[in-house]
Amino acid sequence: MNLKQKKLLNYVLTAVMAAMIFVATYFLKIPISTPAGPTMLKVSNILILLAGILFGGVYGGIAAGIGSGLYDLLDPVYISSAPLTFVRFFIMAFVCGVIANSGDSKGTSFKRNLIGTLTGALTYWLLYIGESVIKLMLEGSAFVPALTAVSPKMITSGINQVVAVVGAMLLFVPLNKALKKYLPKFSTDVKSDKQ
Repeated sequence: MNLKQKKLLNYVLTAVMAAMIFVATYFLKIPISTPAGPTMLKVSNILILLAGILFGGVYGGIAAGIGSGLYDLLDPVYISSAPLTFVRFFIMAFVCGVIANSGDSKGTSFKRNLIGTLTGALTYWLLYIGESVIKLMLEGSAFVPALTAVSPKMITSGINQVVAVVGAMLLFVPLNKALKKYLPKFSTDVKSDKQ
């Protein structure tokens, strides 16, 4: 497989993963209203972390950002937050992917995958809660009342992240085997042309 074919394959897989993340966000969620604004319980975060592990930081991050951001663009409740959603979920998958694919592991080390998923999930949680608190403070709230108002989001987002880490770790092995079986020359490394 030459460099051009590898890049094309990575683009196609990134687009497919972005579509899967969008569909999972659209159909597999439980919306929740909070004093700090709407939030939701969802399973799409599993796919976001899997995108990072399977496709690396950049491609996984792009898939996560596009899939999540596209959902926000099409939902009137979340449309104004679409750019920040793209950035937060890009960073979540990027952090996970960089750690999981560091060294020679290419996403196959259980320890690096676990550290990557935990770090990506925690990074997202901190960005999401921080953004929510800052928004309330910009609207005139003091820090402690803003933090109190955001506490339901802390809980729902925390649940989302725990489910995402566990789900990604459980699904990685069968999905990676399927990718290797049906795309034996698949690699997120587009710098070399040795395959």
